[in-house]
Amino acid sequence: MRVVIQRVKSARVEVDGCVTGEIGSGLLVLLGVRHGDSEDDVKYLVEKTAHLRIFEDNSGRMNLSVLDAGCSVLVVSQFTLYADTKGGRRPGFSEAAAPGHADLLYRCFIDTISGIGVPVATGRFAAMMDVTLVNNGPVTIIIDSEQRGHNKKIST
Repeated sequence: MRVVIQRVKSARVEVDGCVTGEIGSGLLVLLGVRHGDSEDDVKYLVEKTAHLRIFEDNSGRMNLSVLDAGCSVLVVSQFTLYADTKGGRRPGFSEAAAPGHADLLYRCFIDTISGIGVPVATGRFAAMMDVTLVNNGPVTIIIDSEQRGHNKKIST
């Protein structure tokens, strides 16, 4: 699974002109699911997302998580995070999970992050959505569950 996390002052999703989800200060989470992803990937990404210290404390340092700051999360499903652009000019999406599996893990992500106390708003799975946001910083972080546990120490 892959998430693109954007710290926002506000964000909202509209489907057919109707708002399906809206937050003030918080995180816009674009969530992509690929073949072979599981609930373990969800747990890893929820933990990272909820505890990522990218909100400023009273000293102006990025030292607070979305939980610490009392902010919300807007979760939007986005299979295009697994676009393959190596060949030709049209991206391929063979890495992206089938819709049924992706929807299951998307809902699992929402339930899991909500379950630890983060207020959650959502888009609509598999819908054509208009996403509006005011990026704060800008701060944009990409986390891929495939890379967990692969920290490398760089020697100097």
